[in-house]
Amino acid sequence: MTHWLIAPVVLPAMLAPFIVLAARYHIGIQRVFSIAGVVTLIAIAAGLAWGTADGTVMLYLLGDWAAPFGIVLVGDRLSTMMVLLTAVLALFVLVYAIASGWDDRGRHFHALFQFQLMGIMGAFLTGDLFNLFVFFEVLLIASYGLMIHAGGDARLRAGVQYVLFNLIGSTLFLFALGAIYAETGTLNMADLANRVALIGPEGTVGIRVAAVLLLLVFAIKAAVVPLHFWLPSSYAEAPAPVAALFAIMTKVGAYAIIRVYTMIFPPELEATAGLHVQWLLPAALISLAIGMIGVLAAKRLDRLAAFSVIGSMGMVMISISLFSPAGIAAALYYIVHSTLAGAALFLISDLVRIGRGNLNLTPQAPVAGAALTAGLFFVGAIAMAGLPPLSGFLGKLLVLDAAYGTDLMVWIWVIVLGSSLISILGFARAGSILFWKAQSVAPPEDAPVRMPPSTMSYVAVGGLISLLAAHTIFAGQVHGYTTVIAAQLFAPEPYITTVLETQGKLSKPAEDH
Repeated sequence: MTHWLIAPVVLPAMLAPFIVLAARYHIGIQRVFSIAGVVTLIAIAAGLAWGTADGTVMLYLLGDWAAPFGIVLVGDRLSTMMVLLTAVLALFVLVYAIASGWDDRGRHFHALFQFQLMGIMGAFLTGDLFNLFVFFEVLLIASYGLMIHAGGDARLRAGVQYVLFNLIGSTLFLFALGAIYAETGTLNMADLANRVALIGPEGTVGIRVAAVLLLLVFAIKAAVVPLHFWLPSSYAEAPAPVAALFAIMTKVGAYAIIRVYTMIFPPELEATAGLHVQWLLPAALISLAIGMIGVLAAKRLDRLAAFSVIGSMGMVMISISLFSPAGIAAALYYIVHSTLAGAALFLISDLVRIGRGNLNLTPQAPVAGAALTAGLFFVGAIAMAGLPPLSGFLGKLLVLDAAYGTDLMVWIWVIVLGSSLISILGFARAGSILFWKAQSVAPPEDAPVRMPPSTMSYVAVGGLISLLAAHTIFAGQVHGYTTVIAAQLFAPEPYITTVLETQGKLSKPAEDH
């Protein structure tokens, strides 16, 4: 048992109340501790990822209670990769929030930010479904506070809509957990994998209902059509650093689908046969199409970025719904890409707002700091649209390759390629309005003089763009690693054995593990 596994959850959980109680009125101290905490989190996450890179499955038993009776945290290649991605994203988002002054426009930004990290890290590391629900609720509470940070009627309305949709998801989650527990008597994922596999054909109705409910819950979190309505307004109205952090939030839903439907309800399981292709794949294809049509039709830059997130999640879910090693490997590569690209777009939108005063996609006077902002937008648009040479293009190639030879290959290829063309047109339209047509518009005589964004704001966005470039340069190594992750997911016996071999050791001292 490694105690480092609980550190990504405990560190932000302890730092948040410390910031509230000891540094409530000192924004400088809050910033120092928040940055230090995230940097420490990156170091811990990198260590965990390194420790699981050889296939080792790490286990932490809270209170030294053995599974399935106690709470367990489990670290394998997939969960530690997602923890590291979250920590790295959090650093650049936090730097931007401090550089732009967003963190000082309302109360408790840094405390809520740390609680948000706690919920995300816990969701990736938990080994049972009930605690996945608990961490989802931590996410909901902290994200609502962050969403309405700095106030405003539009932000409050979007926050209420966000909470209502997620409360529906939480209610469905509880129904699903109740159905699963009634059928199996456990909620531990490893134990569930064994017990669900033993259910005969005569007892599949209850477990299939539970599997469908869980899929609906995770689809809400992942903003899959038709459960995506909460995302455009919520992300567009949220403060830019918050929306950038939320780029990883939809990936929590994708992670949960990958984890649950490869371990507990695998494609070959008779009780849930056909659920993946018949339900998830059509919804994913429609999500991709609607997302990119929204990019083309958007009248504001922040809504364009929000719809691009929906489209990117459609691409991720197409690959996941294939439920093959190649499909999961491609999805994981694209998850890293879309998280970084989506976060960069939201921050670039804020750079435009600072230099322009608004985000309306109408010809106006040139943006302050237009050259650098336009360059960043150009790279971010290329990445999200999936044009060469960046990782979005490589990710789409991997998804198309994974779909080759499947029954719905033609539909997948047509929609992926068609939506790519639509997204190119949408981003080109937005870029031309913001940076090209602006050169022919004279500013009003009484227009206020706008200063360009701070240097550190550009550094934060440039850091995300640099990570996208690295994701492209080392695409072979990254895809090789995601291929190994997919192989581990489709052979979950070591995971299950590591978790359940602690049965009967409830009274053993910690040093025996």
